[in-house]
Amino acid sequence: MKFEEIKFNIGALNGISARNVEEHLKLYAGYVKNTNLILEKIPEYEGYTKEDAFAPYVVSEIQRRFGFEFNGMRNHEYFFKSLEGGTKSLPENSAFKKEIEKDLPFDKWLDIFKSLAMTRGVGWAVLYWDKQTKQFVATWVDEHHMGQLNGLNWILGIDMWEHAFVYDYSTSEKKKYVDAFFENLNWEVIEESFKNAQ
Repeated sequence: MKFEEIKFNIGALNGISARNVEEHLKLYAGYVKNTNLILEKIPEYEGYTKEDAFAPYVVSEIQRRFGFEFNGMRNHEYFFKSLEGGTKSLPENSAFKKEIEKDLPFDKWLDIFKSLAMTRGVGWAVLYWDKQTKQFVATWVDEHHMGQLNGLNWILGIDMWEHAFVYDYSTSEKKKYVDAFFENLNWEVIEESFKNAQ
């Protein structure tokens, strides 16, 4: 099994510099590389478990690290995909918007989600769809392997680790980054994610 690095086609963004995107993509490439490296190393270290009493601990640590690297890879794929193709509004008769507005006006929901993105610390603000209960679930994910919600489909997420905005904004200005992200968002990708999650 091997995972391939996706080459994203992200044009010029308003409020997010080409340099920040370029550095961020390098970080994503590192997650792909490390995910594949771990998958290569696990069998290698498992072979030592009979001769080396310490080897099982090494294997378990590598396995633990796999969740961080894999989720880091996948989260960034969702993130960058939502910035491809330029800024696009939600389509007319958006199923996503209609579902959001069963609970509250779309603009109000967006303000609440942006507030979630301002959670102190590093992590991700993520909107999931729960097929079982047919509802959205918004949550904060601290580290890639801590806080992800099992069985739910990723609809929208914003990377709030400092590497996502450090070349453009100081940590005290991260709200500007949040606003810039949504200004550049391709909402058609979010709509498609919601349709696929049904």
